[in-house]
Amino acid sequence: MEPRDKILILKYFLSIFNGIFLVLGLMLMMFGMWLLIDRNNLFTVLSFTGENHSVAYISYMLLGVGSIIVVISFLGFLGSFEEIRWLLILYLGLIVLLFGVQVAMPVLIYIRKEEVRIMWNDRIDAVISNYGNKNLTGREHEWDILNAVQHTLECCGRHNSTDWKKNENKEHTNQVPCSCTKSNRKEWFCDAPANEVYTKGCDEYIKMWFENNTLVLIAINIALLTVEVLLFTLGILLFKNIKKNKISLKE
Repeated sequence: MEPRDKILILKYFLSIFNGIFLVLGLMLMMFGMWLLIDRNNLFTVLSFTGENHSVAYISYMLLGVGSIIVVISFLGFLGSFEEIRWLLILYLGLIVLLFGVQVAMPVLIYIRKEEVRIMWNDRIDAVISNYGNKNLTGREHEWDILNAVQHTLECCGRHNSTDWKKNENKEHTNQVPCSCTKSNRKEWFCDAPANEVYTKGCDEYIKMWFENNTLVLIAINIALLTVEVLLFTLGILLFKNIKKNKISLKE
């Protein structure tokens, strides 16, 4: 097969995998932006209002890596279509550097995983303790989100409804948030019989959510690493064939 024919085939496959690479990079960027911008879910309340900034660092890392992938992908498209060898070398070099960063990412997520979970537990306990405190009206947004979680998932407290005994802002100890019952009342606390209070704690659901999102991130990262190996291989072959083609044209 002539070098020119090989170049066309390699450019075709490189474009396909580079497109997949771009899409995965955009997914990382969107995930990172969602963590940083969206303040209307329990996850961000637990992650960004405490002293521990592990989740914020991971969010910035995802946003940064996603942005770098978009730039590298653009260089790949330009270098392959225009057959610019120095741009292909830069493209391949950046892929190697990015590969090293992405190998470290799952390790960081795994190491921080337990730390984040402990921090979340402490934050949930703090939200439960402060819930309904008339001197902390600035925290009502957190309480509304916790109410939405309890009402939607039909759970109560972190472990169960007894967690609310730690709250000292109730009129009496037997009260629970209205969201812990099937009541649609908009008050912070309600008097309800024990058989009308949700028995399951929310911790189980939060753990499941956290595990699922961690697995999604790791899956995206593994997919990126696989695509990067393919892109590097195709890039090397394309570079060699462009070089051969230019030598054959001179002859």
